[in-house]
Amino acid sequence: MKHLLLIQPNSLLRKFYPQAIWHLDRSEKSLYLTFDDGPIAGLSEWVLDELDKFNAKATFFCVGENIKKHFSIFDRIKAEGHAVANHTMTHSKGFRTSVPAYLDEIKECEKLVDTNLFRPPYGQMKPGQYKALIEGGYKVVLWDVISYDYEKISQKKCASNVIRNAKNGSIVLFHDNIKAEKNLKYALPLFLKHFSREGYRFKALVP
Repeated sequence: MKHLLLIQPNSLLRKFYPQAIWHLDRSEKSLYLTFDDGPIAGLSEWVLDELDKFNAKATFFCVGENIKKHFSIFDRIKAEGHAVANHTMTHSKGFRTSVPAYLDEIKECEKLVDTNLFRPPYGQMKPGQYKALIEGGYKVVLWDVISYDYEKISQKKCASNVIRNAKNGSIVLFHDNIKAEKNLKYALPLFLKHFSREGYRFKALVP
């Protein structure tokens, strides 16, 4: 599958977004779990329960429409010490959206999440969108390792994607959406167990 060639974004891809955050301090034995697309009833709550077992903190890049549907879950995410962040209002595709319309989506979601942390859905940003975000003071967060939990891959492959490639300072991307549920429920517990045994801390991103 062609997507699996980019479990870890290469240096050429990173040059398109030079001020984006791809990973954090490599000298620190910490990992930064991130979850895109929620909150989703049932699944996001399961993720929170799993994180709690390991005293793990994470960052949830939330879709504004889903926040409105599930305010109680959104409040629980914050109450349990996790970070919330912006993933647009309707999970908008940057390549198919004008710069003004894209920024409107982000600003509308920002009213709910109240943070400058932003991740583009599908990793898509036009140059004009990216430039406007950086100039507007947003922290554009991409990732160092992606699970591809939403793809039609085996559960073992999904777990291998993250366990074999994560290292100090990695920003690891999972999805708390229904499409990813089967692979997420297999891979996340294994990831947390493995890196807990290795002495890693799981931290939330800071705006």
